[in-house]
Amino acid sequence: MADAWSALTVFVLLCLSASLGWYVRPRLPETHRARETVEVMQLIIGMLVTFAALVLGLLTASVKAGYDAASHDRQEYALQLAQLDQCLRNYGPETDPAREDLRSYTAAVIASTWPYERRPVGVHYPDTSHMPLVGAVPVLAALMNRAGLSIEELQPSDGAHRRIQRDCLARFHDVLTARAAVIEDVRGSISAPFYRILVAWLMVIFAAFGLAAPRNMLLLLAIVLCAISLSSAVFVIADLSRPYGGLFVIPSTDMRAALASMTRP
Repeated sequence: MADAWSALTVFVLLCLSASLGWYVRPRLPETHRARETVEVMQLIIGMLVTFAALVLGLLTASVKAGYDAASHDRQEYALQLAQLDQCLRNYGPETDPAREDLRSYTAAVIASTWPYERRPVGVHYPDTSHMPLVGAVPVLAALMNRAGLSIEELQPSDGAHRRIQRDCLARFHDVLTARAAVIEDVRGSISAPFYRILVAWLMVIFAAFGLAAPRNMLLLLAIVLCAISLSSAVFVIADLSRPYGGLFVIPSTDMRAALASMTRP
């Protein structure tokens, strides 16, 4: 919703900027509307449009790359959790406490990260109603830490179990690495001052459009359509910069698949 309001605000600002230029144009002295002045204005507008298009393209590519990286890290995280659980299952019933903590952790992550989706059932996990959607949560970190301690405290009775314990510890550290990557991914990739400056550039461009455009309905429609296109691009950029919120939210499919593999008989 915040991204939609932001895009709507940009659209209104661009239209107001064009309207200001359109209002000022007929009130300018005749010398300011001479052919030489108009030609220079067209050159300036072309330079501004090229620069703004370049910045928008780079910004879109940057946030898309960040979104793809966050999606990949989430998939990798879910896979690491499922593999750790399978390793503990291979060790034997001694790892049941660690596996229970792992299931609780995974279910709580799903419930807290995707609160508007169906909540996990059949697994006991902490209350997530006051947990943030993203970022590190002490309660969940404690669950993960307790699972790691349970693995370290195992007392293998033979060489095979010792090898499995070492494998489980290695997979546990892989889970911690993947968890850190997922937490890092939730940070916004757009600088707020830069975002405001970009919008200011676009307002200047639309004000120049209004100054250079004669008064007719076709040009008015073209400017409005251009404002709609640019504000929708701003919406996509803002939405992609938040991979766990908005229209392009990363789905919970992989985490739910990992939880399903943990709870199978």
